Amino acid sequence: MKINYDVIIIGSGVAGLNTALSLPSDLEVLVLSKDYAWECNTFYAQGGIAVAPNKEDIPLHVQDTLSAGAGHCDKKAVDLLCSEGPKAIRALCKAGFEFDKDENGNLLYTKEAAHSTNRILHAGGDTTGRDLHLFLMQSLKFPILYNTQVIDLLIKDKTCYGVEVFHAEKTFNLYAKKIVIASGGVGSLYEYHTNSRTISADIHGICCEHGIELRDMEMMQFHPTAFVQSNAVRKQLLSEALRGEGAKIVDEDGKRFLFDYDTRGELSPRNIVSEALYEHKKTTGKEVYLDVSDFEKEHFKKRFPGIYFNMNNIGFDLPKQRIPISPAFHYAMGGIKTDFDGKIETIDDLYAVGEVASVGVHGANRLASNSLLEGLVFSRRVASDICNTITCKDKKYDFVNKEIVLEKEGDKKMKNELRSLMWKSAGIVRNQNNLKKALIRVEEMLKLPTGKLIRLRLLTSRVIIQSALKRKTSLGAHYIKGES
Repeated sequence: MKINYDVIIIGSGVAGLNTALSLPSDLEVLVLSKDYAWECNTFYAQGGIAVAPNKEDIPLHVQDTLSAGAGHCDKKAVDLLCSEGPKAIRALCKAGFEFDKDENGNLLYTKEAAHSTNRILHAGGDTTGRDLHLFLMQSLKFPILYNTQVIDLLIKDKTCYGVEVFHAEKTFNLYAKKIVIASGGVGSLYEYHTNSRTISADIHGICCEHGIELRDMEMMQFHPTAFVQSNAVRKQLLSEALRGEGAKIVDEDGKRFLFDYDTRGELSPRNIVSEALYEHKKTTGKEVYLDVSDFEKEHFKKRFPGIYFNMNNIGFDLPKQRIPISPAFHYAMGGIKTDFDGKIETIDDLYAVGEVASVGVHGANRLASNSLLEGLVFSRRVASDICNTITCKDKKYDFVNKEIVLEKEGDKKMKNELRSLMWKSAGIVRNQNNLKKALIRVEEMLKLPTGKLIRLRLLTSRVIIQSALKRKTSLGAHYIKGES
């Protein structure tokens, strides 16, 4: 098997695949997929892609993003996201991707919470991510190595030379002139989440081992509307576009209680809605629901086919029947600190892009549907920087594989304990005492003999808890309440 490449890309979601699509075909590029390629968050993305429909809307998109981010965004990063977004969408459409259009062939834009205008493009109704992922896969001109677990980055003298992987029951090294991390977020650290099963913070943990900075790791976004009453690990997401187009959140008495927390009601930012749901259920003991009864049935089936199909299979009669909802972990605003070209400034030849990265666009709370846009925009910047800096000279390397135990007996039990701990202590509502107790328990687990994979989860969890402890007042998705 070939082991030397020009570029290795870790991850097969929008950020990784669009990086590959933006690289010239004469480069030797390998994409690594932890599972099958479609097991990624891009595939499950429902809402769409936020992008300014015209030049006049760009500053409004910037302002909405900054407002949702609660003053914690990097303004220059947001300017880049919103100004380069239309170019990325035009390039995507020029390559052949098709968004939903009206009968006259005009692009359809919808609205989601915290957006001041209709600027959400969608495809396949509520299967934007799936359609986009399929298109990028079909457009890919480079090979993918499936079922490949990255277990280390090969770093020496502040330069990355490649990756150590576990594939086909073997551990071996792959080398490249440039390495791009596009592995996604941290969803599987939490008991309730909407993420793919592959999203488990492995690479974040590897970065911890190498002293690579993780930034804003306390900023974890919880999607307010998920159906969690199932045995599935990944909980059913109920797109924010539902509320953008008229769905209501009510309690069991039919009260639209969100207006008691924010004048924008259902269109409040995600952190406000999630916190309101949590507080209302806790103080009243009443169940909360998503009411989609204002939708006409045939329109609902056409506009939200994925949600209709999945909920119908569970036994719900939509849009007639209300859906019991709960917040669930959805997106990591924090991640590996990078510059605006995706470079990890402390390690040469190493990039990060997409949800795994922290470039500064999301701040303390991600604006709905900015995530796919981030993957498209900053992957193009990563590819451009690679093309401008890559050389024809191979790097010298000398890395010996160490014997590593990936999993041990008892790791699964510890993983489940960690997921419960993170949900209860570093979830929607936090306090210093619970965070301190959680940190003590994570430190205890790190001292136990474990496999490497659970150790990587623990290392990432520790950073999240430590970051939450350092921020002693509420900001955006980081909601601190009381001391007990």
